Amino acid sequence: MKFGVRFRLLALGLAVGLLGAAIAGIVLNFQRQARELQTRLENVDAESGQIAAEFKDALREVNNTQLHYAITRDPAEWEQFLKASRTLNVWLDQQALKLTTEAEKELLRQVKAAYGEYLAAIGESPRGPAASPADAMAAFTRVRTESQHLFDLGQDLAKAHYRSRSQLIAEAGQRLRDLRLSVLGLLGLLFVFGVALAAVAYRDMIAPLRGKLIESQSLVERHEKLASLGMLAAGVAHEIRNPLTAIKAALFIQQKRFATGSPAQADHEIVQREILRLERIVNDFLRFARPGDPELATLPASQILAEVQRFFAPELEKAAIRLVLDAPAPWRIHVDAAQIKQVLINLVQNAVDSIGRDGTITLRARPDRKPLAGSEQDVVILEVADTGAGISPEVGKRLFDPFFTTKDHGTGLGLSIAARIVEKHCGALQYQTQVNRGTTFGIVLPLALP
Repeated sequence: MKFGVRFRLLALGLAVGLLGAAIAGIVLNFQRQARELQTRLENVDAESGQIAAEFKDALREVNNTQLHYAITRDPAEWEQFLKASRTLNVWLDQQALKLTTEAEKELLRQVKAAYGEYLAAIGESPRGPAASPADAMAAFTRVRTESQHLFDLGQDLAKAHYRSRSQLIAEAGQRLRDLRLSVLGLLGLLFVFGVALAAVAYRDMIAPLRGKLIESQSLVERHEKLASLGMLAAGVAHEIRNPLTAIKAALFIQQKRFATGSPAQADHEIVQREILRLERIVNDFLRFARPGDPELATLPASQILAEVQRFFAPELEKAAIRLVLDAPAPWRIHVDAAQIKQVLINLVQNAVDSIGRDGTITLRARPDRKPLAGSEQDVVILEVADTGAGISPEVGKRLFDPFFTTKDHGTGLGLSIAARIVEKHCGALQYQTQVNRGTTFGIVLPLALP
């Protein structure tokens, strides 16, 4: 697997893992906050009742001691009243540290203010035995009124503290909504990254393997087809070759009996040409059926191209076809020179047939890097480029099929034989074409190391 593919898969897998960890962390954090909120709600419920009870008890104690003192005028009762008063005052100061909402704090300020007025009313009460009953009653009524007002404010404070419970519930609801949105967003991202991970894995791993599998199956089917056709071709060629040799020998013996220029001599020449054509067909069958193993040697690619140019150049000048050799660098290949030359000759002849007259054929070699034999390696590509009619898509689908040809003559084995020769050199035969623009065939061969 390539480094880039591994890196992308690792990055996407890490992103998916981090998103999963983030979702788990958010859920765990929410559970912790939910437990804390539940504890706070329970405390609020308990504290609300406790505030009401404690304030009521403390205020009752202050009222009782004040009432006893008002009746008995005993200094000891007055000390008890002062003690109860200080206790209530301390309790009010303690509540300031517990209350959190503005409504609670405002009510606590009102309670303290009312408590101050309550103490002021007690302080203004007559304390001596000379006080008249009317004055004592008036003072008692005022104290009782302030006491009732203070008690009502204490109840309101307890209710306000209980109402803060609603604020906690609203806060919990907001946290729950935030959690839901966060989890949904992270799940969406997790889905997107999961899809991306699957897409990258399919594109960079599964799809290439599937393509290679299909290509391998096609190659196996083609090899099986070629093997079957090769066996058939070998049998047919063998059966034809023997009687063809006998006919050729008999014709050679009979040619001396025909007078020069006679009709029999003309018929003899026609038969001889057809016998030669049959021999070429039989030889093509045999080369297709039993291609010889290459005798490899290391040589410059330019050498083979130059020999092919010298072979064709005089003949092509008659058809106004220019055979151009690009001056290549001395890249070396490990090949059977005769067999590769045979492939190039076949490709050049096909280019000539495609051009017809007045065109250009270019021979060149160039370096590249391509996959061969299951691995990417440095290669040299021997190219035959023409300015002919090109190859239509319909013909391209069957271009390398044995016995398929678009020519009026030939066996349709030329490209099949060429492809098998190149395969025996651990190479590949490729082509690029444009209709009415020309075709470029390339023989891809491993670069020979120094």
